[in-house]
Amino acid sequence: MIVTVTLNPAIDISYRVNNFKINKGHRVENGIKTAGGKGLNVSRVLKQLGENPLCLGFLGGQNGEWIKRHIGNEGLEESFTQIREETRTCLAFLDEENSTQTELMEKGPMVAEEDINNFSEKYKHLLEEATMVIASGSLPAGLSVDFYREIAEKAKESNVPFILDTSGISLELAIEGKPFLIKPNKDEICQFAKRSDLSFQEMIDVAREICNKGVDYVLISLGADGAVFVGSDTTLRAEIPVISVVNPVGSGDSMVAGMAFALHNHYDIEECLKWACACGISNALQETTGKIDPELVGDLLTKIKVTPL
Repeated sequence: MIVTVTLNPAIDISYRVNNFKINKGHRVENGIKTAGGKGLNVSRVLKQLGENPLCLGFLGGQNGEWIKRHIGNEGLEESFTQIREETRTCLAFLDEENSTQTELMEKGPMVAEEDINNFSEKYKHLLEEATMVIASGSLPAGLSVDFYREIAEKAKESNVPFILDTSGISLELAIEGKPFLIKPNKDEICQFAKRSDLSFQEMIDVAREICNKGVDYVLISLGADGAVFVGSDTTLRAEIPVISVVNPVGSGDSMVAGMAFALHNHYDIEECLKWACACGISNALQETTGKIDPELVGDLLTKIKVTPL
């Protein structure tokens, strides 16, 4: 059983606004409302690939109830921990005319110590039957900044591969917990290295330093430039076909799902990288976040070039 962890989910509402301007009113059509959160996007894609993940995290208030109903209608199983405060709402304004996307993301609710203990107890029991854990996204208030490190360590103690997609200080501290795989993008790997920019080789060097700290693999997503995959004795580059992006939101989450799916099914490492990229591309070609076309994924697998470095 694959367990996904979304600690700070949200109701995501996206609006298409041509020629979006600050300090100006805009009339828009009704927004597209979805149950958001990076881990939920991962769960959706895994479901479309034939897996049946269990979703964990924190939900509260009417927004939390809406998310539960929504993901239930999508066929996703969940065991969220109920909290007192309201789950957050996030807004996105998509301007196709200027190729921009502006997001307003609420910080999220305060999670009480009792709720954290309830989650931790549930997580501990699920590790007895979990075959993989995937944790994604930001931390809500109330959780310590090293919470990902804590749950990564617990997974490692149970010999369960732990995949992590987060950023900032949470990522830095989580590396101490020796997760199986992390998936930063270029900005996040630069942030980790405390540099404004890194060359391709410098990104590889930073990834190798991370692997020397006990992380098995680092998958760096590079947008239109594909991806680089680094392990202690492996460095692979993935080159992807040129596409006309429809909606890039959730492509990183889809990459995580594709990689997790392939790893879970014991594909060789080059195939795993192809699956990660194919799912990320497929999501970018869909209107809806966290959605792929499995038939298109199969076609893309033949068009992605993976080169050992």
